[in-house]
Amino acid sequence: MNENSSPDDTKRPVTIEHAPALVANANVPAQSGAGLPALPSTIQPPSRRRWLRVALALVVLAVGAGASYYWWQRLHPPLPPGIAFGNGRLEADEINIDTKYAGRIAEMLADEGDLVAADQVVARMDTRDLAASLKKSEAQVSQARRAVDEANANVTQQKTQVLLAQQEFDRATALLKKGFQTQEVVDQRQQQLNGAIAGLEAATARVTESQHALEAATHDVELYNVEIADNTLVAPHEGRIQYRIANIGEVLPAGGKVFAMLDTSYVYMDVYLPTETAGKVRFGADARIVLDAYPKVAIPAKVSFIASQAQFTPKIVETQSERDKLMFRIRVRIDPERLRGRADIVRSGLPGVTYVLTDPAATWPASLQGTSGQ
Repeated sequence: MNENSSPDDTKRPVTIEHAPALVANANVPAQSGAGLPALPSTIQPPSRRRWLRVALALVVLAVGAGASYYWWQRLHPPLPPGIAFGNGRLEADEINIDTKYAGRIAEMLADEGDLVAADQVVARMDTRDLAASLKKSEAQVSQARRAVDEANANVTQQKTQVLLAQQEFDRATALLKKGFQTQEVVDQRQQQLNGAIAGLEAATARVTESQHALEAATHDVELYNVEIADNTLVAPHEGRIQYRIANIGEVLPAGGKVFAMLDTSYVYMDVYLPTETAGKVRFGADARIVLDAYPKVAIPAKVSFIASQAQFTPKIVETQSERDKLMFRIRVRIDPERLRGRADIVRSGLPGVTYVLTDPAATWPASLQGTSGQ
């Protein structure tokens, strides 16, 4: 403290006149008319810093977009002329495994997700009533066979009767010519011969009747065997069980659904192409399917269906602009031989892209060549 200063000087408040000196001692320029220190000249305003951040973010986004486009172009080069494409989903034909006759489910031998082979048994119906009817028909077959044997024996017997009657008639006729026999005896022998011949014809007819009865009983046995076999449900093709619709013990009507399976021998993808492009596609045209799950694999396929009617458009089209909006459904199918033994990798519903040759002279790019091993 200065000796000349008084105690009151230490408590004197700082006035505006003293502010410049304090600011000068702090090496900070004073704001005019404020009396408060100004911001250092090296600190930028908040608004300017915010704009710098936005500009930096835009630059980063632009660089990222450019790099992404570059790599997308590397992975998806432009298609040459004569090739069209459309988006779709891989599908397989769905087959319902139904009951042919009304009945109760006795046994289930497959479940959802199982791979089944052609003619593999997947379920059995209760056939106890059919089995009883089958035994009855088999007994009738045995009885009919015995009736046939009996009828054949009667025929043999009647043949001997005819032979005896014929011999007696011949002897009586010879004696009549010599005068040692009367005409009455000859007539009696003739009647006996005629009766024996009629008996033989009747016995022969009974043999035919018995054979027909045997055939009818045999057909009944075959019918019951067929019905029992039809109550054993089998997979018509190789594929995967998609849904199990019924359970053991349920009584189903004729045509009741038990399973729904996917036929992995008929795999396809439906795409929609505009009028100008669809008009250039031909049946049997070469195609490629690229699934999103396997972007580096081009699966060879063929065009198997071209819709004759457009979709997604009004019923009546009058103008060129409206005709350009017509979309036609195109189906490409994978060769069944290529799918043989690969049911475990066929998954219905996988999205992908189908490429179709609209110009037979066009050549597939290297990424869509496809190989026989795929």
